[in-house]
Amino acid sequence: MFRWFERRLDPFPTEDPAQPPRGLLAFCVHYTRGAWPFLVISALLTASVAITEVWLFSFLGNIVDWLSHQDRSTFVQNEGWKLAGMFLVVMALLPLLVLTSSLFNFQTLMGNYPMRIRWLVHRYLLRQSMSFFQDEFAGRIATKVMQTALAVRECVIKLIDVLNYVAVYFLGTVLVVGLADWRLMIPLLGWALGYTLMMRHFIPRLGKVAEEQADARSVMTGGIVDAYTNIQTVKLFSHAQREARHAREGMTEFMTTVYRQMRLVTLVNVSLYLLNGMLLASVTGLALWLWLQASIGVGAVAVAVGLVLRLWSMSQWIMWEISALFENIGTVQDGVQTIARPQTVTDHEDAKELVVSQGEIRFDQVSFHYGKGSGVLEDLNLHIRPGERIGLVGRSGAGKSTLVNLLLRFHDVERGRILIDGQDIAEVSQDSLRRHIGMVTQDTSLLHRSVRDNILYGRPDATEEMMLEAARSAHADGFIPGLSDARGRRGYDAHVGERGVKLSGGQRQRIAIARVMLKDAPILILDEATSALDSEVEAAIQENLNLLMRGKTVIAIAHRLSTIAEMDRLIVMDQGRIVEDGSHAELISRGGLYAQLWARQSGGFLGE
Repeated sequence: MFRWFERRLDPFPTEDPAQPPRGLLAFCVHYTRGAWPFLVISALLTASVAITEVWLFSFLGNIVDWLSHQDRSTFVQNEGWKLAGMFLVVMALLPLLVLTSSLFNFQTLMGNYPMRIRWLVHRYLLRQSMSFFQDEFAGRIATKVMQTALAVRECVIKLIDVLNYVAVYFLGTVLVVGLADWRLMIPLLGWALGYTLMMRHFIPRLGKVAEEQADARSVMTGGIVDAYTNIQTVKLFSHAQREARHAREGMTEFMTTVYRQMRLVTLVNVSLYLLNGMLLASVTGLALWLWLQASIGVGAVAVAVGLVLRLWSMSQWIMWEISALFENIGTVQDGVQTIARPQTVTDHEDAKELVVSQGEIRFDQVSFHYGKGSGVLEDLNLHIRPGERIGLVGRSGAGKSTLVNLLLRFHDVERGRILIDGQDIAEVSQDSLRRHIGMVTQDTSLLHRSVRDNILYGRPDATEEMMLEAARSAHADGFIPGLSDARGRRGYDAHVGERGVKLSGGQRQRIAIARVMLKDAPILILDEATSALDSEVEAAIQENLNLLMRGKTVIAIAHRLSTIAEMDRLIVMDQGRIVEDGSHAELISRGGLYAQLWARQSGGFLGE
């Protein structure tokens, strides 16, 4: 039974995630698609439960009147069938309604609904550009994904619940009491006016504080995660106390919003208690006066006082539900600022698959300034022939990494175009483009998964033999069998820690090289690919890298010029422009910038 209800709403819809709207209501509606039928069913069942409970209070008044007027000897004979009907309602109908409502609410909605949101948001954010992730804490983004999903669920469900109970309980109470005597409605209507004014005063203030609190919470969490992610740097510089102070600043800012929220909560609590006390006193006093005037019976007094006591508890619940609603609204509004940003690098609707037959690359009048209007790359032209191996040389900031990032389409060019085998990369899908490019970087990042998973990331459908051969070619098979983790997994099954922190720099680099060797893409980018390796291992791997480069178009970046001196052609960049182009021998003989850089090297490394 539970499983049937749990499968009614798919937590992992297959639809392509679209950019969510930036408006609060539109954002919630966008991520509630697919869940509406079950929300409507849940609302109708909740309303049915509330109507039944109000009817039971009315029936209680009838019982009191019967007991006041009827003879004990004929009571059961006269009213027995009504009592039996109420027994069936209490013992059968009401539990059945509650069970069905709970199954739809807890089994179908409470888990699946926010997971749908997380799934769609995560898939949307995975397609964001590199600049999006460079501008945000990873922990802050993750926190907003988790918080916003729950907040959307709470906003929608709490709003439906509150409207349900307000409509059913309050209107039901007014109707039942008014049927006894219309004058009993006056205190209820006055209380409703006071309750509305109180909510109008406090709720927006609670909502504003909640929005500030959500932002402060994500900043606090992001700072803590940042310290954990860079724990090696923290320990290396002995800055545990400094990080503690930094975290305390974030926590203090968060606590400031908490204190403001709790002050408002105290005022709400006291104000509501006074308002409810006035309602109880006025309704009880008026009901007793009407009874003394013989205008209503004992049952009406019992019903009026009972419903007011129920309304007392309901009003407190509704107030806190509305407060929580606005708190979640603040969280959603904060999340919208991050989640609903447009993707800056997108595929065209008719984007084709890239087909690489030769591997020719052409940069045609390319300009890129990171949106600053000038600098970085300016009218750059570069032709790389099929199968040619080129080295990019230049001081830091010359534009080498930017050139590679544009080829990978981590950013779109601002002017000009980049062609691979005559195909403009802006008109092909990003996935197909990157499938044809293998890259080994200096700052190697591994996933916190097994060694096997990290190598197979280059080609998930590869066989075990292919994976082992890639590890051997990268000279990683020597240390992998000796690896183990905290759960006792060994060798290729051992997990490597966040970003591969459990491995040395050289070990991470060799696994990264194995991953690219397994991918075997026709275009290869090497960005300081062997910088983390000692000379002996580098010499051993260089032979395999030469095999890997055979038949491929290669772009290599290195500050250690000796590692790229044997490339077919060297491209020297300075201030975003190509200033020299030729082989190592040709550039040395010209006595230009490359010759100066070569002469100034100390220990084979390029100076600033």
